[in-house]
Amino acid sequence: IPVFHDDQHGTAIVALAALTNALKVVEKDIATVRIVMSGAGAAGTAVLKLLLAAGARDVVVCDIEGMVHVDRPGLHESLLWTARSTNPRGMTGSLQDAVVGADVFIGLSAPDVLTGDDVARMAPGSIVFAMANPRPEVDPDEAARYAAVVGTGRSDFANQINNVLAFPVARGDDRAAARRGPGARGGRHGRRAQPDLHHPQRLQPGGDHAGRERGGAGRAGGRRAHGGDGGPPRGGRRPLRWGASKSGARPPTPAAGL
Repeated sequence: IPVFHDDQHGTAIVALAALTNALKVVEKDIATVRIVMSGAGAAGTAVLKLLLAAGARDVVVCDIEGMVHVDRPGLHESLLWTARSTNPRGMTGSLQDAVVGADVFIGLSAPDVLTGDDVARMAPGSIVFAMANPRPEVDPDEAARYAAVVGTGRSDFANQINNVLAFPVARGDDRAAARRGPGARGGRHGRRAQPDLHHPQRLQPGGDHAGRERGGAGRAGGRRAHGGDGGPPRGGRRPLRWGASKSGARPPTPAAGL
């Protein structure tokens, strides 16, 4: 019987789906990009395993003590597999050090661990997935000043990355009589289906993604969705601040889905 855990497998499937198509938008390849992850818990480890299975080769994982590497003093035994499977450059230091020159940031940790200045130091055409709920790892509006694609775990903003989007994949695995869950190679059914969860057209200017999110906060992620110059997205609407609605009131805080 395949086991599907929403916080782990669901998050991993949707994160990889979003990354697959965000990489198409910025014309990069998962095998060559440098990915920095914030969060080495259950969800972070599940996302990491699926990224590696999909071909990611240069991933650095950070926790509250900084970058995970095999020579880190006092490394907890639960992080040994992560240390041995990631950080091929042997990088050391803080999360802020790790994101310098990185192509992708994936957050499954805590709010406000990065600033817009940190995102500015990432590689050109960077991708930021700040999925902590209800407050992401970096202010999406600040990140969007520098990153090409910005996504969060919130349902009231564009480019949502939330495990609820993967639940139909679990049904597909059931119909396909999969013998292993999405975290193993038996999860190929889910990986094949996932690109449709975040279609590249919805991440590009001219698509219908901006303003479609529930709650009415018409903020599209990244400079490409803003037209590339920091101005309003196509159609003339200037994006609202994170946490605001069209009426100016803050939307209700969603339940933490990651």
